[in-house]
Amino acid sequence: MLKVVSTKQVRLGMFIQELKGPWIDHPFWKKAFKLDDVADLKMLQTCIIQEVVIDTNKGLDVAELEVAIKTPLSPAVEVLTEVNPTQIPVEKPARISAAAEHAQAKRVINASKKAVASMFHDARMGKAVSVEGAMQLVDEIADSVDRNVGALISLVRLKNKDEYTYMHSVAVCALMVALAKELDLSEADVKQAGLAGLLHDIGKAGISMEVLNKPGTLTEEEFNLVKLHPERGHAMLLQANILDEVVLDVCLHHHEKINGMGYPHQLKDHEISLFAKMGAVCDVYDAITSNRPYKEGWEPGVSLQRMAQWVEHFDDRVFKAFVKSVGIYPVGSMVKLKSGRLAVVIDQSPKSLLTPLIKVFFSTKSKSRIKIELLDLSNPHEQDSIVGHENPSAWGINDVNEIWSQYEVW
Repeated sequence: MLKVVSTKQVRLGMFIQELKGPWIDHPFWKKAFKLDDVADLKMLQTCIIQEVVIDTNKGLDVAELEVAIKTPLSPAVEVLTEVNPTQIPVEKPARISAAAEHAQAKRVINASKKAVASMFHDARMGKAVSVEGAMQLVDEIADSVDRNVGALISLVRLKNKDEYTYMHSVAVCALMVALAKELDLSEADVKQAGLAGLLHDIGKAGISMEVLNKPGTLTEEEFNLVKLHPERGHAMLLQANILDEVVLDVCLHHHEKINGMGYPHQLKDHEISLFAKMGAVCDVYDAITSNRPYKEGWEPGVSLQRMAQWVEHFDDRVFKAFVKSVGIYPVGSMVKLKSGRLAVVIDQSPKSLLTPLIKVFFSTKSKSRIKIELLDLSNPHEQDSIVGHENPSAWGINDVNEIWSQYEVW
C-alpha cells in the first residue's frame, strides 16, 4: 500500500517509493529505496523535500514505528548502521586538500595524456602494448587518488573534445582505483582495477578517429563498428601477451548491462564479474560528464542523479559504492544552500561527504552573481547547509568548471 507521509514522520525501516518533488531538489541518487541507513534518514529530514511516498508492503508503516523501535535490529541493518557510508575513513594515509594536489594531479594528467596517446598509436600500428609502461601510469594515478580522491578525477573531466579518447582511459583508471578502494579490495586488486581501467578502451585504437570524433549522430554502420571495440581490444591485449584475467574481462565486458541488454555477449547480472560491473559504472560516468564531439558533458551531481534512474544498467551495490567514492556531491557539482545561494563543490571533507568545501557565487533571490565566498560546511559553526543538487543550465550558468578550478582564490 502506498501512503504519503511527512519527512518528519519517516523512520528507519520504511521503504521510500517516491520523493515528492523534482529529483534536482534533493541530495539522493536513489529513486526508490529501503531506508536502513541513519545518514540517509538525516539527509531526508533536513533536505528541501517535505513529503515522501512510502510502500507499506515493502517496509514499515507509520503505525508500526513503536513496535519497530522496541525490536532489535536485524544483523543486516546493524551492519549498515555501524558503518556510516557518508563518512570517509579518517585513517586514509597522507590525505591532502584538492588545492594542494592540484599541481601534482595536472602533472600526472599531462604525462598520462602523452603516454596513452603513444600507447594508442602503437596499438593502431600493430605494435604490442607495454604492460610495464601502463603499470607505471597506474601507480602515478593511484598515488594521486590516495592523496586526494577528487583532485585528479575532477581535473581529468575537463578534457577537451579532441583528446577525449585518450583521456577517457586516464579518467576511468582513476575512477576504478577510487571505487576499488571504496569496495575495500586488496591492494593488488586495486592496481588490477586501475590497469583494467587504463586499457579498457584500447580496442578503439582500431577505429578511425573520424568516426570516434564525429560531431554528429553515427550511422548504424558506424555505431556497429564502434561496438566492436571490446572484442578488438581483447584481441590486442592477447596479442601483446597481456593475460591478466581482470584486464581482459573488463576490456571485453565493460559495456554489458545487468538486464542482459549490453554488448558484446548480452551477459546478465550474475554472469558479469565484479570488475566488469565496476568498469561499466566508471566508463559511463566519465562519458556523460565529459564534453564530447557531439554533446556537452553533464554536471557531476546531475549525472549521478540520472545514472541512478538506469536501474537495469548497473549493479546496485557497485553503484552505491561508486557514489561514495566520488562523493554524494562530487567536486565540480553545483548545489543549492539553505540560504538560497548557489555554490560549487571544490573538495570533499574528511569528516563527512554531506559537508564538502564549497565556493558560494550566486544568489537565487536576486538572481545575480555575488562575491565568491569559500565555506567549509563541516565547520560546526557554519549555519548554512546543502539542500540539493542544482542544474547550472536552469540558471543560465555556464562557467561552473572555471569557478571551482581556480585555486588561486582559496
